[in-house]
Amino acid sequence: MAAKAKPHAPADKLAFYEKLVATNSKVERKGAANPYTSHKGRMFSMLGKSGTMILRLPDGERETFIKKYKTRLAVQYGTTMPEFVDVPDELLKKTAELKKYFDLSFAWLDSLKAKPTTKPKKK
Repeated sequence: MAAKAKPHAPADKLAFYEKLVATNSKVERKGAANPYTSHKGRMFSMLGKSGTMILRLPDGERETFIKKYKTRLAVQYGTTMPEFVDVPDELLKKTAELKKYFDLSFAWLDSLKAKPTTKPKKK
């Protein structure tokens, strides 16, 4: 059995991310090397290699978040992710404040239909 991949993100950022994920009992951290959360087949948060967290937010909330925290839409591998925002490092350290947005993201995805799975069905 191969050893489980270690997260690429710095340990301190990973600790803050895991603390945030633990605030919502309905959410499970996934991904060994690239930690993320998903619900109904849609990713809604991720911790990148550099330790930058991105979070999926609904229209309106996204723009408010960008203005309030002086941040931007997330860019991954040269591509802008229109529903995701970069979470500033200082906010990642403020679990109680960030939890509001994390829960908002989860609730938004919970209101959507599940994304069809692409995994083959087991026989």
